[in-house]
Amino acid sequence: MRRVCSIVCLALASTAVTGTAQPPIQLDVGTFSTATEGSELPDGWRRLTFKKIERQTHYEVVKDQSVAVVRAVSDAGASGLTKAVTIDPREYPIVSWRWKIENILQRSDVTRKDGDDYPARLYITFAYEPDKVSVGKKLKYKVGQALFGDIPIGALNYIWDSKSPVGTVVDNAFTSFAKMIVVESGAARAGSWVEEERNVYEDYRSAFGEDPPAINGVAIMTDTDNTKERAVAYYGDIRFSQAAK
Repeated sequence: MRRVCSIVCLALASTAVTGTAQPPIQLDVGTFSTATEGSELPDGWRRLTFKKIERQTHYEVVKDQSVAVVRAVSDAGASGLTKAVTIDPREYPIVSWRWKIENILQRSDVTRKDGDDYPARLYITFAYEPDKVSVGKKLKYKVGQALFGDIPIGALNYIWDSKSPVGTVVDNAFTSFAKMIVVESGAARAGSWVEEERNVYEDYRSAFGEDPPAINGVAIMTDTDNTKERAVAYYGDIRFSQAAK
């Protein structure tokens, strides 16, 4: 899967010839498959909670088809797992992951605040780099920062929605700083593992109309606090990689 031996051998060979190490072709961000079964937090990840939401999603490392994954169970609640990273989306634009849901949400609606729930979502957040932000967006960010503290300048939400067509891109119902991108929709693939791959660099440019700053965080979340429903999802390994040349 990871071609570790080949990569190491190639790197060693290149170093012997040129005297400089080559950059890795991929960055493993969520190595859930190596996590200890029964643990709540994979190494390097922490809980993402919200002050006004008392009921939290339960996360646990379980075995599925003999492979360790993160299982999320949300019952009219919301919380996530997040990991701080520093990734240049120009160098590593491709994010890939796999996930599985047991059910979709009947009252989910990507356009409404009371429907802003999803059985599975992958967040990617971006750092505030003033020299890469338009004047208008910089002013909006300063207002948001005054209200909410240290927030990312932008976020991409890759979601498994109930009914919106795959490929839909809209503002989050609560803030235009987050864009919702529908990568799966409906119940047809529920119960099966689905492999996903996205070009984060191109998605950011398309969604925000400008080049992306550095990626500073990755999160997974299963949430049902708005719809008051129940959802179960599973998350596999997450990695970033260089684009094919």
